[in-house]
Amino acid sequence: MIQIEDLQLAAALLREPSLSAAARSLDVTPPALSMRLRKLETTLGLVLATRTARRLSLTSEGERFGREAQALLAQLDGLRDSLQRDDQRLTGTLRVAAPFGYGRARVAPLLARFARLHPGLRVQLDLRETPWPDKHDADAIVHVGVVRDSSWVARTLQFNARWLCASPAYLRTHGAPKTPRDLAYHACISIRENDEDVTLWHVRPGQGSTGGRGETLRIQPAFVTNDGSVARHWAEQGLGLVLRSEWDAAEAVASGSLVRVLADWDFESAPVVLLVPSRKGRTARVQALVAFMEETVKPTLGGNPQSLRKPSE
Repeated sequence: MIQIEDLQLAAALLREPSLSAAARSLDVTPPALSMRLRKLETTLGLVLATRTARRLSLTSEGERFGREAQALLAQLDGLRDSLQRDDQRLTGTLRVAAPFGYGRARVAPLLARFARLHPGLRVQLDLRETPWPDKHDADAIVHVGVVRDSSWVARTLQFNARWLCASPAYLRTHGAPKTPRDLAYHACISIRENDEDVTLWHVRPGQGSTGGRGETLRIQPAFVTNDGSVARHWAEQGLGLVLRSEWDAAEAVASGSLVRVLADWDFESAPVVLLVPSRKGRTARVQALVAFMEETVKPTLGGNPQSLRKPSE
């Protein structure tokens, strides 16, 4: 007889890129997962996956069983949600994915507050370099930046400008750029994230600017990293100019460790977006999270790193 654990195993193997990743998602060891897979194959009388020393590949039967398992698990979740609507209590697991920096600083505290409002929930936060819904298993995604292609619904939570900043020491030594084209003569720090072209910076005159027009600049970065916190620390140490999200740079600017330059120019913004399935595929847990986030997160940062509204309970 097929158990719910067998469905979860098949869905994990379809979803994850490797046996070890599937084991982590199910909170078991790879050897234990291999044993469960062999037992399931014996029960079904089918080969669900082929294994080598380095990878695991699903057979056509394994892929079909994984898809059917996902559908059955979704139906079970839907049944639970329909029962929850009767007593207004949320239970089950809510899986949220977010980028590393914003996830640690902003999403984690928010989820702690949300969990206190719904003690029956089990909340899981997965921090990733690129938390994209079409490729990973999550109920909701917090994304920082422009959403270029996704089948999920994007709900903008917060406008988030990008600020060009440098340390006081760097500016004393090298001076501040007067126009965007002056960046060609400065050391720039780039952040590699979300498959963006990190050497292409888009800028246009901001409100109150006395002239000029939008430009697209191809910079030659002196430093490149995929971690925004590392990039900000490098800038604070005087290594160059960094283009950083307002949510991360505002506190450093307020403390004086960084200085905002070219403040009368607007660089391409990076809004904070909540990605969720369409309403038809949205659980009661996700709908409650959407309402909480939209009520709690202020639409603009305004230079204040603590830009959260107090949610009504």
